[in-house]
Amino acid sequence: MDRDLWSGLAIFGEIVEAGSFAKAATRLGLSASALSHAMRVLERKLDLRLLDRTTRSLAPTSAGEALLLRLRPAMASVEEVLGLLDGAREHPAGRVRVNAHRPAAVHLIMPRLPALARDCPDVLVELVVNDGFVDIVAERFDCGVRHAQGLQGDMISVRISNPVPLIFVASPHYLADHGRPEHPDDLAQHRCVSYRHASSGALHRWEFEQNGITSERAMPHNFVTNDVDVMRDAALAGLGVACLIKAQASHHLMAGDLIEVLSGWAPTLPPNHLYYPNRRQPTAAFRAFLAAMRL
Repeated sequence: MDRDLWSGLAIFGEIVEAGSFAKAATRLGLSASALSHAMRVLERKLDLRLLDRTTRSLAPTSAGEALLLRLRPAMASVEEVLGLLDGAREHPAGRVRVNAHRPAAVHLIMPRLPALARDCPDVLVELVVNDGFVDIVAERFDCGVRHAQGLQGDMISVRISNPVPLIFVASPHYLADHGRPEHPDDLAQHRCVSYRHASSGALHRWEFEQNGITSERAMPHNFVTNDVDVMRDAALAGLGVACLIKAQASHHLMAGDLIEVLSGWAPTLPPNHLYYPNRRQPTAAFRAFLAAMRL
């Protein structure tokens, strides 16, 4: 729509409601001469006289009255929408779309959602689990969660976890059949459960860390998956040695279903960060979600 036309219509409605140019000018913070000019432009564009004016009074013409009958509901709808936007800035309500890798979704986000649901019941969280990298802007997510080394440089990031320890594990019956590896070199004689990166399609190279020295190598494997929970299940099933996030394996370690191997060789991943596009006016719902996720 013509910007001058839309502005003129809003000014016309304000003048009629105020009953004078002077009062309308005070409401709008403009001069009476500016309003008079806007009305002349509007009437010229529409080729209609909308106001009958004298030195003491003004009233809409019949054409002006007909226009107002349609204009007032439209302006009320606009004001209602603007009011909803104001509410979105103040009251936490509405949807927050989040993209996170599975361990973060399970061990970081989900445990913090009950408090958010209690304190902000009108916030709807849509959590999409994806272990690959996603363009959160193109896919219309409000934020994502990844380890620090995977963040895009033009994003705002907030740390939501401590560094994430990994652990090498195998099932008791696998170790009974194949022996226990004591050194990374021993894995050449073992079966390994490997991970294929969802985004690049590359097989993950295992990392080893001891005394501040880090190395990585490709592992012999007899089972490959792109899902970290399936990796855990494969280790539980005795398919081989797996490298898991420690939190993912802790319950099974306590139950004796998995046993740690290569103790002291497992590396630690960087902390998880919640990241989102630089935005000047985030909604109250997003601010509430962000506050709930902080350490």
